[in-house]
Amino acid sequence: MVSGAQIQAWREQVRAWQAKPRPQAEESIALRVLVQVLVAIGIVATDIAANTQTSWWAVPISFGGAYWSWRQRRRRNLGAQMAIALGMLVALAVFFRALLGNLGDTRLALAGLLIHLQVLHSFDLPRRKDLGYSMLIGLILLGVAGTLSQTMMFAPVLVAFLAVALPMLILDYRSRLGVAPGDREWQGLGQLVQPGQMARLLGVVAVLGLVVFTLLPRFPGYQLRQFPVAAPPNLADQAFEQEDRAGDIRNPGYGVDGRAIGGGTGGSGRGQTDNTFYYGFSSTIDQTLQGQLEPKLVMRVRSQSPGFWRVLGFDRYTGRGWQISRDQQVQNLNRPGWSYRFIIPPEAASAAETKDVVQSFTVLSTLPNLVPSLARPSELFFPTRQVAIDPEGAVRSPRVLDEGLTYSVISQVPYRDRSRLRRTGDRYPKRIREHYLEVPPALKDRLRVEAEAMLAKAPNARSDAYERSLFLAQTLKQTYQIQPDLPPPSAQEDLVDAFLFKYKGGYPDHFPTALTLILRSLGIPARLAVGFAPGQFNPFTGLYEVYNTDAHAITEVYFPGYGWFAFDPIPGHPLIPPSIEKWLPAPLRSWLDGVFGAIAGRLMEAAAWLLGLLAGGWIGIMGAIALALLAGGLLWLLILGGRAWQRRRRLAGLAPIAALYQELTDWLAEDCPRSPWQTPLEYAAAYEQAITQLGGGPGAADRLALLQLVALSYSAWRYGDRPVDVTALRDQWQQVRRRDRSRAGGWAGLPVRLARQARSSGAKLLGRN
Repeated sequence: MVSGAQIQAWREQVRAWQAKPRPQAEESIALRVLVQVLVAIGIVATDIAANTQTSWWAVPISFGGAYWSWRQRRRRNLGAQMAIALGMLVALAVFFRALLGNLGDTRLALAGLLIHLQVLHSFDLPRRKDLGYSMLIGLILLGVAGTLSQTMMFAPVLVAFLAVALPMLILDYRSRLGVAPGDREWQGLGQLVQPGQMARLLGVVAVLGLVVFTLLPRFPGYQLRQFPVAAPPNLADQAFEQEDRAGDIRNPGYGVDGRAIGGGTGGSGRGQTDNTFYYGFSSTIDQTLQGQLEPKLVMRVRSQSPGFWRVLGFDRYTGRGWQISRDQQVQNLNRPGWSYRFIIPPEAASAAETKDVVQSFTVLSTLPNLVPSLARPSELFFPTRQVAIDPEGAVRSPRVLDEGLTYSVISQVPYRDRSRLRRTGDRYPKRIREHYLEVPPALKDRLRVEAEAMLAKAPNARSDAYERSLFLAQTLKQTYQIQPDLPPPSAQEDLVDAFLFKYKGGYPDHFPTALTLILRSLGIPARLAVGFAPGQFNPFTGLYEVYNTDAHAITEVYFPGYGWFAFDPIPGHPLIPPSIEKWLPAPLRSWLDGVFGAIAGRLMEAAAWLLGLLAGGWIGIMGAIALALLAGGLLWLLILGGRAWQRRRRLAGLAPIAALYQELTDWLAEDCPRSPWQTPLEYAAAYEQAITQLGGGPGAADRLALLQLVALSYSAWRYGDRPVDVTALRDQWQQVRRRDRSRAGGWAGLPVRLARQARSSGAKLLGRN
């Protein structure tokens, strides 16, 4: 039972709460409007990036709540606050429901929670601090949209966000200083934020942002082991069916059910490939098929490093193509029910130094049930309950990869250390010799002779497997031609024989096939692999855009103790497929090497000329000294001129009173340097304290009075929109400077100058301490 005394105590507490002074309300309509516009941009950006239309309703309701909050800003609104608290509990329940429905990617669930909270929060925005919470929500929503966006549609939204954020921050700062908004607030804002200045500022921010984004998009940033996963209906929680052979490959370009088991001539059986699906994604492929793919965007990839998105490997050559000899020897992998994470067993132990590279793939067009990734995947985050891995390292899904699928992979990508790979020797394990040295008997001797003839043309002896593989790949690339219009082969004609000795070229995928058999004929284990080139990198989204036409074959060579490394002999392709590097990407490193090499060469020439000059006796030595003094003087003048030009350019872009204040603080820096965080009035107070501690001096009072006048005038202009007579202030400054020069002129003024320099040194020393 509640006693009467307790009820009375509660009443007293309520009365005391009601008697408390109400918090100061934010009166700036412009600030409130810009905050709501900023939040609306964040909401719209989230829907655009996620390609949904589930949050647009929040924009008008948020504006309506903000208008109601403005009308009620001076009231306590206890009932509304209680209703908001109940609404937040409901929003939390909705969030947990959405979270449990998609544990693979929680970003949209979190964005939905923030949007619900913002809608409720918009009905209670009396103070500037409350508006600050809305600003933070808008910024977070834009960040979420940035992580979700995969197209350029995010760019105009980002520009709009920056255009609104700049004047909003100015108004927020004015509010923090206690400047009343006044009746001409919008006009004053227009004077503060001039269109030309804003355009230049936005341009600088955009350029700097793009430079930083281009340099840092793929640096290691994933620290958690839970990555983006999203599943279309046909893939969620799927497993291999019992009546199917485990791990069967389904390529929609190979017939009704997409299977190509044991044959796989592809297309319609008339020697033509499908014009959408790459023919090589099958357990058996026929490389004599004719046809051409029509370009179609199939994937977007976010990766810390570019690379060959490997799909499948082949070990048995058929004379017309390749097949996987152990197609049914797949290993089924299961994941736990509470996580999307699969642990992928490695093919074999490797001594190579590796780096974990995280990739996230978004499928934009239906693909076979093969999971692309960088070589040597170690962890897969995938929505099905099962996946399978075959002996060639390919990962297979129970269903085809439909549009809308997002999955992530962690690959242990090896560094390609050329010196170590050259020393691996030729002691291959039995499992490697059994499957990756097979060559048709009728072709083996002929291929070996041709390979040795190619190696004989090398400028240096190529005795190790790595250098031989590299040279032979380069030879095929430079000697043979891509011939897209080959005549149909006869039934008994061998593909590689015709490529090397009859046509001197062939289709692009014939090149890695020929290289693979040539290496096998020399006793070097090799296999064919198919997948996608990295695609076109979009610096604005940070994603690689991969088309079906990026699919092609490569040759993988085995090095004992280090595993498989790829070579690409196709003309027009990099000889070594893109991969991780220790420092800089190969093209950039090559360009920098050329630049620094040219600079070093010029410096060496100059040094040689200088040494020749010094060797010319006393005249040469004196000439070298004079030349050094002249060069040093010119360099010093150039530095001073550059600084002066930069200063004049910087001051020319400022308002007259701002330029005057900047020049004055630079002039007074000898007595008291200004810190970047100090406001004009704070600097004037610090200057007065500094000259007092140092004993003042001739003209100190004049300089202090001038600084205080300019600081007050600058603050009145900057934060109060008041006009300032800059001409009169400059005249006063010139008078002070003339009086200072008259006091310090000639030898008589030397003590004054020395005293001022001493005060300057003392001020800097005090600032450091």
